[in-house]
Amino acid sequence: MVFGLLLAPLALPLATSTTVQAQSVRVVPEGNRFKSQPKIPFASSRRTAASKSSYDAKFDKVLAVLKRDRRLIGSIKRVAARYGIDPIHIIGAIVGEHTYNYDTLDSAQSYYVKALAYAGIRFDFELNGVHVDKFVERPEFERCRKDHVQKSSDRRWSCYENVWNGKFRGRSVDGVRYPKKNFNEAFFQPLYSGQSFGLGQLSPLTVLKMTDRVAKQSNFRKLTAADSEAVYKATMDPNISLHYMAAIIQDSIAAYKSVGKVDISKNPGLTATLYNLGDPWGRAAKYRRSGQSWPQENYYGWLVNDRIDDLRALL
Repeated sequence: MVFGLLLAPLALPLATSTTVQAQSVRVVPEGNRFKSQPKIPFASSRRTAASKSSYDAKFDKVLAVLKRDRRLIGSIKRVAARYGIDPIHIIGAIVGEHTYNYDTLDSAQSYYVKALAYAGIRFDFELNGVHVDKFVERPEFERCRKDHVQKSSDRRWSCYENVWNGKFRGRSVDGVRYPKKNFNEAFFQPLYSGQSFGLGQLSPLTVLKMTDRVAKQSNFRKLTAADSEAVYKATMDPNISLHYMAAIIQDSIAAYKSVGKVDISKNPGLTATLYNLGDPWGRAAKYRRSGQSWPQENYYGWLVNDRIDDLRALL
């Protein structure tokens, strides 16, 4: 602790205060921290083997699709500009998802078609006949009802998720045995077994977390769990899902700048890593405590940084 700072004047000029704050945030260098790619999870390799493909083939295919679809690239650029991020971050997330976590991308148009297929289908976000909005009224979720939590969709749904994991997941409560599934799997998959959907492979829970951030910076209204059709449309329709992708990336950059005191906006591999892993605020805090010089990419982000020239060529 630098006690000498207490002797400085209490009221610093605004410009000086801003300069001190800016200097405390270090810019993460471009490129990978690991010389070779971190281990790829078994689930990803199993999916790729099942499709009788390879990572290189899937990467090349999604790159070719994006290269052909100039309309989509134009939309990515426009959305990125609205959210104040480099479009390469959105490109990296799309490429990573369709190389490792999903069957390879055939065309962006296919997602517009799938979005239309969801229209008019009625389903509810519920477990054992209890809607999620009703379930979170239980006393176990009391801390999630505090004003400062309720004011933010991200804090609110993250709180619900944490309580579920700590008090219900895989446990018996009041004579009811709850499944050993994460919050999204338990409540937000009434139609399909997959956890995420669409061009950006978004989950309904992630959409609900980011809805405040998106509504504030776009012309889309805030979404609620009561309107499941609108939530699924946001995951499937590229016109909407690109905004949610940008919001996730913007949130990750903000988390590491605020909590981790590093600026990751110049390192697409790191934003791709966080897009893949989630929980950027918790991970930023863990990084700050770790004493590591810089945040480190995972296998997914490593690919983005390793092939960054190919990805930038799309823009």
